[in-house]
Amino acid sequence: MVLNMKRNKIIEALSQDKLIEHKQRVAFHEAGHAAGIHLNNKARQLPPIFFKIIFKDMGGVTEADAMNYQTTHDDCIARVEGGRLIESLPPSIDSLVRELTRHNDAMVQLINDYMMAFEADIINLLIGPLAEAKHVAETDDELFNHQLVNLKALKNYGGSSDLALANEYLQSFSADKQQRDQKLDELFSVAFDFVNNDANWAAITRLANYILGNNKNIIGCEEIVSMLDESIDHFQNRRIIARSYQNG
Repeated sequence: MVLNMKRNKIIEALSQDKLIEHKQRVAFHEAGHAAGIHLNNKARQLPPIFFKIIFKDMGGVTEADAMNYQTTHDDCIARVEGGRLIESLPPSIDSLVRELTRHNDAMVQLINDYMMAFEADIINLLIGPLAEAKHVAETDDELFNHQLVNLKALKNYGGSSDLALANEYLQSFSADKQQRDQKLDELFSVAFDFVNNDANWAAITRLANYILGNNKNIIGCEEIVSMLDESIDHFQNRRIIARSYQNG
């Protein structure tokens, strides 16, 4: 009986560890999406857009949820609501471009802006699972690089639904699979570099830790934006001070 009690305690401890790990992964995933929507869009001089992070009651998350999350991430645990610059995709971007430019050359700038927003939405989708992947790599004291974390690997970091939505975008981008794959690879590299940027990563980490420490079911846009901007400013100020110190 004593052995059974000890075994049950060990199993319970392992289950708790799994749930803690799960919550951390979810927090970094959603913090990544949020950082992309605000910081990546801002860097590309795209207009600000409303969004918020919505969480299921994390106290009610089960071990089964944690096990399923890695491959499904079906938004029943957490999701970013809003945040997409393009909400209604055209059947074909080529046909849209032809229609817009048929009688008005001035529409070229509008098309360029549209493509910038189109690509930003895809990048921001990819940033979520990449942020989770970087968190896991750092926790396990492993490298985070393109060879170890590629597009196919994102499904192991809650990225299945993100990839599915990115592919919906790309279906309207081109009917040619090779062109779609090339564009996705290109945008994946941009998303990877965003996450691997020290300032962006510091902002993602701060937001993820805030998520974990507050157990809020909803984190609003203004709160997220303020936190991310403060983190970037703090990081840049520290870098300026460090450089001044090095230069004597």
